[in-house]
Amino acid sequence: MIAFLTADANLPFSIAIAVVLILAVLEGVGQLMGAGLSEALENMLPDLELDVDAPDMASPSILGGVLSWLKIGQVPLLVSLIVFLTAFGLGGMVLQEIALILVGGLIPMVVAALGATLVALPTMAGITGILAKLMPRDETDAVSLDDLVGRIAVVTLGEATHDSPAQARVSDRHRQTHYVMVQPDEEGTVFEQGCEVLLVRRDGGFFQGIHNPSEGLSDRSQGQADLP
Repeated sequence: MIAFLTADANLPFSIAIAVVLILAVLEGVGQLMGAGLSEALENMLPDLELDVDAPDMASPSILGGVLSWLKIGQVPLLVSLIVFLTAFGLGGMVLQEIALILVGGLIPMVVAALGATLVALPTMAGITGILAKLMPRDETDAVSLDDLVGRIAVVTLGEATHDSPAQARVSDRHRQTHYVMVQPDEEGTVFEQGCEVLLVRRDGGFFQGIHNPSEGLSDRSQGQADLP
């Protein structure tokens, strides 16, 4: 069993499972210390660069569609990451086990990793969608998505244009964090990663927004006061 797990062809999957275990431990320790890893990760995201306009990447509209399909923004990013890594690691191990039984050997690492990715992505989309619906909420604290209109969100992943939404983090009046997809209300406007956005209306599963018109709104967006 150890030889199977540590085989070169299984290295990506073993690493993925190990990372999941490490993340779980760090999250547990962080919660005991009063600062969860998920919160720290989200706070770090605005400082990361994601150039969706680079020549070797898909267009922003395609990226927005992929993020929407993967349910990015419906649950904390750390949850999505753990779900993907778990599906990738276990999927790869199962694929290699089947190959070992059928052909008596392991599939080359690159081929197995590609197959595991093709399994992990739809699995991630399905599980994340289910988790988003099952996450418990206190009825007294639950808020409608429409209640987030008028609050300040921070773009945490990607770059939003009028035709391509990006993930943003916003706090409600109970200081609970929500992850939503935002896009500029006006054509020609771009929301870059780390940008503060005033949510002005909701259109289905997306929010329309404008650049934060006042620094004073930032403090209020943290739950210290409610916007009228």
